[in-house]
Amino acid sequence: MTRLRTVFAGVIVVVAAAVLTWALGFPQSSLGATLVRAIADCAAVVSLGLAAVPMLDVSRYRTELARRAAAPLILGSAVWVVAEMVRLLMGAAAAAGTSVGQLSAYAATDFALDTAAGRSGLVCVGAAALCLSAAALPHAFVVKSPTTSVVIGGAAAVGIAGRALLGHASASSLGGIAVALHALAAALWCGSLAAMVLVVEHRGRWARMLPRFSRMSLWCVVTLTVCGVAAAVTTLQSPAELWQSGYGRILVAKILVTVGLTIFAWRNRAWWLPAARTHRATAEVSRVRSRIELAGMLVALTLAAGLAVTG
Repeated sequence: MTRLRTVFAGVIVVVAAAVLTWALGFPQSSLGATLVRAIADCAAVVSLGLAAVPMLDVSRYRTELARRAAAPLILGSAVWVVAEMVRLLMGAAAAAGTSVGQLSAYAATDFALDTAAGRSGLVCVGAAALCLSAAALPHAFVVKSPTTSVVIGGAAAVGIAGRALLGHASASSLGGIAVALHALAAALWCGSLAAMVLVVEHRGRWARMLPRFSRMSLWCVVTLTVCGVAAAVTTLQSPAELWQSGYGRILVAKILVTVGLTIFAWRNRAWWLPAARTHRATAEVSRVRSRIELAGMLVALTLAAGLAVTG
């Protein structure tokens, strides 16, 4: 029940953030496209985190942690597959100037095979399907956890980075690479914390995993900050676009949320981490603080999804 409540609360945060993103980007943004992209991105991020989370614990407990991560990983990757398929159909319908319900099979196939956006969508569908297949194989995640984790993590990384390469910064090779690295760093940071929220229950495991997560997240934040600045510089034509365009307003909101997240994460590093490492923080305290931080991450991910679909 705790997992279900956490997932339900996360869905509410994503929907609310999608509405906010649409309002900031109006009239250039689309609520439906933003919401579907946000669901796909969040599912991909969680899938990556669930594949990587066993590596945050010591080797003795990794198989047990992988077993706990198997069920949410199957659910997350299944949601990712469906969201990517819906996103691909919506893109095809938009290109054909019709609705999804009236989209012909020929037009959908033509979009998927003959356009860069369509081929990118196929890569994402394939990556999500590979994650789902590897996670759902009977006992695969338990018996072959290192190999399976690498396969799922690699597929999720390809899906996340591949889509980022076709965004607003794709016209510049530097901008495209910066966006891809920014997306991967954010996905590893956010996905690992989401996975910990879903699978870590005991104070001892928080004590073992938080120091490793903290060291990893520091490098993730540095990478996403540097690459995010580089991507913004190559995308915006003038500073005035930050308040005159929907894209710019969403970007400003994303920057503010990211700054707030960084400050909160640093405070956690200064207080929560030492307390958890020395077993002075209960498992409930760790769960509450991680959920608060994760809620902010979901808002940032949704804003990023809005940036990707805002014209």
